[in-house]
Formats: sequence, structure tokens, C-alpha cells
Amino acid sequence: MNQRSGQDSGGVDSALIVNDLRKRYGHTNAVDGVSFEVKAGEIFGIIGTNGSGKTTTVECVQALRRADSGLVRVFGVDPQADRGRLRSTVGSQLQESELPDRLRVWEALDLFAAISPASADWRELLADWGLVGKRNTAFAKLSGGQRQRLLVALALVNRPRLVFLDEMTTGLDPAARRVAWDLIDQIRAHGTTVVLVTHFMDEAERLCDRLALFRQGQIIAEGSPDGLIAAHAGGPTVHFTTDAVDLSWLADVQGVERVVQTGSRMTVHGSGPLLAYTAAALVEHGIAPADLRAERKSLEDAFLALTSDDSTVST
Repeated sequence: MNQRSGQDSGGVDSALIVNDLRKRYGHTNAVDGVSFEVKAGEIFGIIGTNGSGKTTTVECVQALRRADSGLVRVFGVDPQADRGRLRSTVGSQLQESELPDRLRVWEALDLFAAISPASADWRELLADWGLVGKRNTAFAKLSGGQRQRLLVALALVNRPRLVFLDEMTTGLDPAARRVAWDLIDQIRAHGTTVVLVTHFMDEAERLCDRLALFRQGQIIAEGSPDGLIAAHAGGPTVHFTTDAVDLSWLADVQGVERVVQTGSRMTVHGSGPLLAYTAAALVEHGIAPADLRAERKSLEDAFLALTSDDSTVST
């Protein structure tokens, strides 16, 4: 992994610089020399298995935990040395956040707005995150998804330049997740940089400009979703069914690396424009399967390839 070196203060294009960050708990290196940079205006994703150091890193960056060593700069600010400036710059929705049980939705937003000098109109946030009908509901009475939406709205009430969203869509139904994705796009469109910690690979692939994949306290891969897919998800595959008995000639077709036959089901592994090569060869041999299709590789395939030898999952 080629990690960029951080500087003492980022340039105008850097929202966040992390260099050689380390945090240890007893004999466990929770964060073990992590370095990355988030550019202003982008959506940067952090993915990884449970216990890989994602949340600890995000908490150290926000001065919620004190790192053992390393450099962090948020728009040039040292989070530990200048927490006041950090709080006016950063918004945060943490993985395990709670509010007083009796605090009503509108009261929570109004309270957060009152202590934020440049606060957004919390009524607009109420509408944006689908909470208008729950404005008078106590926190304890909200469903898990409704609580999550409220916590995200609270993270945005101070009009942050950088917002951290940790497992933002956990507990949301599929329709609510899509709405949340659209709102994240809008947040970025208004100039806010987003650091998104997520377990959902479709979410990371859909939203993020770049990603860092954490494993055992380190970053083992970094790049755009498409770049990670191309580098680590493996080559394309083509699937079809046929009654033809002998298809051994497929192994000699351009781009084909391996052919697997299970009864009438065929799977062709290879590289390049494999679907076109396979289709042309089949037609040439008088075979035209109606179900011929290419399987698109995804970020999940890349993630599994990079983490497949993890024998344990910790919390």
C-alpha cells in the first residue's frame, strides 16, 4: 500500500490529512500507522471489517479519543490543540450516539442550532431527513431508522465544512437509504466534504469518490471504487446455458482463461471484452444462448478478495 505522507498543514485542496496515526489498547494495535488525505469537496469512504480500526481512526481525527502518536490536520487545524475551531468546522454522526429519552425531535435540533453560531435552519433539516411527522416525538419513542436520521440532521446543523457519517444508513429501509444517498450528494454539492464510514459496499460504490479499506488497524488498499474493482475484483465472467455436449474449444477463444461446466450451466472466466469474444465464438459454432450474460464485478467482490483470509471478526 502506497500511503501519502501528511504535511504539518494541508494545502487549500486538503480537508483532512492523517499521517502515521497510531492507537493501542493493551496489546492490540487498534490503529497501526494509518495515513490518508481527504480532498476538499469529495466524499471519502472508509470501509473494512468489524474491529479493523475504522471508528477508532474517525474518533481520533475528531479529538474524541487521543491518539498515541501521529499527525492530524483538519483544514490545517490540529484537533487536539484547537478543539474550539474544530467544533465550528466539523459535524459528526457517530456510530453509537444517544440523546436524552424525553428530548423531542424539534427540541434536539433547536438546541443544537442554538449553540452553533452559523447554524442551518433546523426546520429545513427536519424536512430533508423525513422527520416532520415526528417533530414532537421523544427520542426514546423513535424507531432505529428515525433515530439515525435525526442524528445525521444534528451533524449538519452547524453547517460544517467537513462531516463524518459513521454507519449513516444502518437501520434505514431501502427506500430511506436511497433518499439518504441523494441528500449526501446534496451535502457535497453545497461544498461540504464528507467522510463516510460504512459496511454497505453498494453505498460506498455509489457515493464515494475515493475509498480506504481498513484491515487490522491498517489501510491495505486505497483508490476510487472503479479502481479498486479493476485491481482486486478479478476479471469478467460470462454465464449461459446450453445443451451442447462438447464446449472444450471455448478454452481457446481470445480472452478466455477458464471454463467451468456444471450440467448445462456454463461459466467462462477471462479478461477484456469477454462477452463479445464468447458470443462471437458461440455464434460461429451455431450456438445462440438466450440467457448469455456478463457478470459485473462490484466493490463487494474487491472487498471480499482483499479480506478473504480474515479468520476472525472482532468488535
